[in-house]
Amino acid sequence: MTTSEEFKQKLRAGNIGDAFTLALSESVELEITTWVSSANSPQTEQPGANSCMRTRINIVEGSIDNEVGSQFIGNGPYTELRQFHTQQVQEGRQIIQNNLENLQQLFTVLTRVLYQPQQSTQPQLRESNPALSPSSQDNLP
Repeated sequence: MTTSEEFKQKLRAGNIGDAFTLALSESVELEITTWVSSANSPQTEQPGANSCMRTRINIVEGSIDNEVGSQFIGNGPYTELRQFHTQQVQEGRQIIQNNLENLQQLFTVLTRVLYQPQQSTQPQLRESNPALSPSSQDNLP
C-alpha cells in the first residue's frame, strides 16, 4: 500500500492523528534520482552506481546527501544530465516547502475544528435593556 493510500485509509477510519503523523513522517525527506537505463534493462531494475545521480534532502536533520555516478562526471556520456538533476533538486525543495505549508494549514484548520467549543444550535437571547425599546434592540449588531 502506498503512503497516499494509507493516509486516506487512516482519514476514512477517523484516525486523524495517525494520518497526520504519517504525513509528517513522509514529508521530512525527499529523494531525487536521475539514472540512465539500457534499452534491454527492465524499469524495475535498480540503477547501477555508475549510471545514477541521487540526492536525498532531509529537512529534520538539515542534511543533503548527493551520490554521483562516474558516468555523470568528467567526460562521461551523461554529463549533460547534471543540470537536469540540479533543476529537479531545486523543484524538490519547492515541493517540500509547499507540502509543509499545506500540512501546516490543514493542521491549523483541523485543530480549530477539533478543539473549538461546541456551539449551541439554539439562538442566543440578547439580554434585555430596559433603556432600549424592543424595536431598537432588533438593530443591535
